[in-house]
Amino acid sequence: MEALEELQALIKKLPGMGEKSAMRLSYHLIKTDDSYNKALGNAIATIREKIHPCPICGCYTEHDICSYCSDAGRDRTLLCIVEEPQDVLTIASSGAYNGLFHVLGGAINPLGGVGPDSLSFPELMKRINEGEFKEVIIATNPTEEGDTTALYIKHMLKDRDISLSRLASGLPIGGDLGYADKLTLMRSLKGRIRI
Repeated sequence: MEALEELQALIKKLPGMGEKSAMRLSYHLIKTDDSYNKALGNAIATIREKIHPCPICGCYTEHDICSYCSDAGRDRTLLCIVEEPQDVLTIASSGAYNGLFHVLGGAINPLGGVGPDSLSFPELMKRINEGEFKEVIIATNPTEEGDTTALYIKHMLKDRDISLSRLASGLPIGGDLGYADKLTLMRSLKGRIRI
């Protein structure tokens, strides 16, 4: 069945989809009513026409400017730098942060062919030069690439009168020390807080 194999091959290209998941989803779509499948196909076909990066921060939006940049109630002295647009939603949904965002579009990864020129560092510096930021929070992932990117940002801002911080990393709430890897334990010990 060529049509089924083609559908499975396309689904398998999605992040987190393996052979079995793609097959299960394909068979589910065969059994689903046509109106749902047509609506799903249309939503996928038109998503890039409807959603684009915000010209200020790089977060995805359907409007000229995203809801974070256009919200006058947000603290415009705080800037949180993230790797990807979905990181904005993750941090914003915590309810613990009410500042502005800047999306880099990835992390520095020389082996993967991603250098500083591939990311939105010029836009970041323009925002910092034109803004009134008192604190910049680096919220890159706790990976080698994220750490390299954080060090690069630290170097870029070393002569600025801006407080620079990085998200803490370590053990999750409810975690078990027996299941923590060495790097997580090391970060937890280095980032410990006084009680």
